[in-house]
Amino acid sequence: MSKTDKSKEVAATKTDEVKEVVSSNLDKIKETANSAEEMARKIWLAGLGAYGKGYEEVKGRIETLSTDTNKLFDELVVKGEKLETEGKDKVKQVKDDVLEKTEVEARIEAVRSKLGFGKSDEEAKIEELSAKIDQLTAAIAKLS
Repeated sequence: MSKTDKSKEVAATKTDEVKEVVSSNLDKIKETANSAEEMARKIWLAGLGAYGKGYEEVKGRIETLSTDTNKLFDELVVKGEKLETEGKDKVKQVKDDVLEKTEVEARIEAVRSKLGFGKSDEEAKIEELSAKIDQLTAAIAKLS
């Protein structure tokens, strides 16, 4: 074998070795790329799953709140109706009491008038002073 043939054989061997190294490295790169792609996909799916789970929880809470709110609203309406009825009864009772007192006072005043008991001197003086104050107020209003 000549030196050239030997050089060709060594070069061919070296080429085969380089091809094997390159092929091995390409396989590793492909494996790493596939692994990275799979990891990225899993991360995407985890994010999507988190979104779905969060959505379901929020939806469930909103439905619960809606139900609770409607229940509370209905309870408040019933309570309001009860208080309204009680309030109307109280107002009617107070009105009746006031009317009774007014009627009694009017009857007492009528009896006093018939018996000749008029207004006391103090009451007459107060009415007279009130009339004078009204006159002075009117005069001041005219001057303004």
